[in-house]
Amino acid sequence: MTYHTTRRRILGFTSCIALMGSLMAATGNSQASTTPQGAVKDDSDGSTAQSVPFPSNQTFWGTLALEPRDAWSRLAEAFQWQEDVDRARVQKWIDHYRQSPQNIIEITERARPWLAWITARVEERGLPGEVALIPFIESSFDPTARSNRGAAGLWQFMPGTGQALGLRRGGGYDGRLDVARSTYAALDYIEMQAEEWYEGDIELSLAAYNAGAGTVNHARRAARSRGQSGTYWNLELPRETMAYVPKLIAISAIIAEPDRYKVTLPQIEAAPAIAEVRVTRPLKLGEAARLAGVSRTALADLNPGLLGNRADPRYVKRLLVPAQSAERLVASLSRDPGRRPAAADSGEVYVVQRGDNLSAIAAALGTGVDEIRDRNGLSDDILQVGQELRIPQRRLAYR
Repeated sequence: MTYHTTRRRILGFTSCIALMGSLMAATGNSQASTTPQGAVKDDSDGSTAQSVPFPSNQTFWGTLALEPRDAWSRLAEAFQWQEDVDRARVQKWIDHYRQSPQNIIEITERARPWLAWITARVEERGLPGEVALIPFIESSFDPTARSNRGAAGLWQFMPGTGQALGLRRGGGYDGRLDVARSTYAALDYIEMQAEEWYEGDIELSLAAYNAGAGTVNHARRAARSRGQSGTYWNLELPRETMAYVPKLIAISAIIAEPDRYKVTLPQIEAAPAIAEVRVTRPLKLGEAARLAGVSRTALADLNPGLLGNRADPRYVKRLLVPAQSAERLVASLSRDPGRRPAAADSGEVYVVQRGDNLSAIAAALGTGVDEIRDRNGLSDDILQVGQELRIPQRRLAYR
């Protein structure tokens, strides 16, 4: 099945081309070409599966599912590729996962804090629900997962790709480990590639997410030279990429019919258990936890991108908090006499890092070079490390 996205980015042509060029250069290696340390490796080569350790604060995770409303049925309603379940490549992975159902149970349990929130983000865009399961095969739903080749986070972004998508690193922060920001970046990336290269075909975009657009484009040209249509299912791709979409569909098939496959899924609320709160001033994690009325450990578990345990609004735009605590934190910050805005509503501040140039910054932030020059009164393109740039309102905005 070919899915055509209906959501269109308001990107300037120059910025879009520059960003896609950066991403193609950054993704010569697969986002998911290596298994994160500790993640479940489910390749068919017989490798031993290792379970990622559960979060230490089990009591906290348990409180996130208050009533057994069915988040899984909500996700299943968004599935769009179930007509492909009978394909041989999908059945192969269903058989593979059925051999170790405990692994699926452990990973779906680990998805508890994130699943409903990610599902909601996928629904907002009208994307196939199967996309919400990408962290299943990328990181086993471990937001701290790191591969031995440098990929990190739920969505396993390599450093170069993350930087091109605006996932900043520095100031005690790694945006690739920020569940909210990396999720937005991953969905932006999938939609952007589908629209730029594949006429909205999300399956092809997922192949490019795994292997890089250059690899997929080359395989499409080869398929068309053989008289084939160039859809995902008739491309000759690297082994892992050939399995990428079949794995997603196989997992989704099991989730859609857990009784049939003798899998017991954890009970998870259909409503997201987490919420985003805007960071309006520098905020230590312990202070934020106190203002929100939750434990520091709980807040740290939800915000693994805060490597230095401090939210600097120049880097961190949102904190994730338990949904029931969000209103309290917002109210506490709004009446805090020390409050000051992180950036004007008409833009934000970007701190220049080593290797930056105006073109790359403009592409990553969805604005134009001339707009940055005008906003900051720059007469040339020379930048200094640590220099603060006011960025005009972004056209591809982080929510």
